[in-house]
Amino acid sequence: MNEDTDVQRPQRRTQAFGRRAVLRGAAIGAAAPLLSATTTAAAAGHGAPAAGSASFRWLGTSGWRIDVGSRTVLFDPYITRFKTGLFDGGLKPDTRLRSDPALVREHVGSPEVVLVSHAHWDHIADVPHIAKSTGARVVGTETTFHLLVAFGVDPGQISVVKGGEVLDFDGITVQVVPSLHSRNKRHSYFAPGTLNAPPAAAPRTISDLPEGDTLAFQVTVGSGGPSAFLMGASDFSEQAVRGLSPDLAMIAVPSSAATFRYTSRLLHALDRPGVVVPVHWDNFEEPLSQPPRRDPVMDLSGFAAQVQRESPTSRIVVPDYRTTYGADMRAGTSTP
Repeated sequence: MNEDTDVQRPQRRTQAFGRRAVLRGAAIGAAAPLLSATTTAAAAGHGAPAAGSASFRWLGTSGWRIDVGSRTVLFDPYITRFKTGLFDGGLKPDTRLRSDPALVREHVGSPEVVLVSHAHWDHIADVPHIAKSTGARVVGTETTFHLLVAFGVDPGQISVVKGGEVLDFDGITVQVVPSLHSRNKRHSYFAPGTLNAPPAAAPRTISDLPEGDTLAFQVTVGSGGPSAFLMGASDFSEQAVRGLSPDLAMIAVPSSAATFRYTSRLLHALDRPGVVVPVHWDNFEEPLSQPPRRDPVMDLSGFAAQVQRESPTSRIVVPDYRTTYGADMRAGTSTP
């Protein structure tokens, strides 16, 4: 979760240098102006992904579907997007968790691996159903493990990681990066806590899901990339991300200025990625069938301006829910 509940809301890596150089070169002086949140993603570029190459689809919030040929990797897939009151004047902690199987199936395909950054509902709520219905391997923290076991997921299907691991899934490399959760204006964060054993009963409400530590991931396709750095919350460990040098950086937009020089420090530590994709700026209680609408506490334009100032060679792509992007995050096709 990457929101500041103190804010009043309105009612209602290791990859080939050649690949990185190509992406960065395409961004230098590029005619790729800042895209507003309401601009269609097709304006970001042209050309469908080549057959067999990686493609990316934003699932809203921090979620991604990465397809490599017939193989699929998911990151933080929150599809059902139910109402909690967060965007309507007041969060209701007793909101019941739910997952819509038909809707989830429509968006996730047949995933092989599911990466989970942390255990707040807007990152994990659909993961139990995905794991049980597809058999996908889930990679996450010990807290994520215990929660999924309580939901009835086979423990043997879950890989517990701490950060620092480099996992090889038959040519798709996953680097696990120790990370931090977003900070609010009090320099604190939402629903902290970890689990050392499964809860006595399966979680029923959003308040039953603690953060449980936060991870980031870098996914690299083959030996030549692309490599994509994936964040689930807007804070990070500078030492942990230094040297990753991703081609694509899916960066969570902060809801406050509590983290010191967040954008500048992160972009410099990541070696100014060729493509920067802002995430976790949308109202994640509205359906994916609608165009993304900005969370009113998120300054998306201000964040993009900071990226341009700190990393002028980076191309900024504001994603859309219904667009499939190629390996360089240029728009390919739109889904119904």
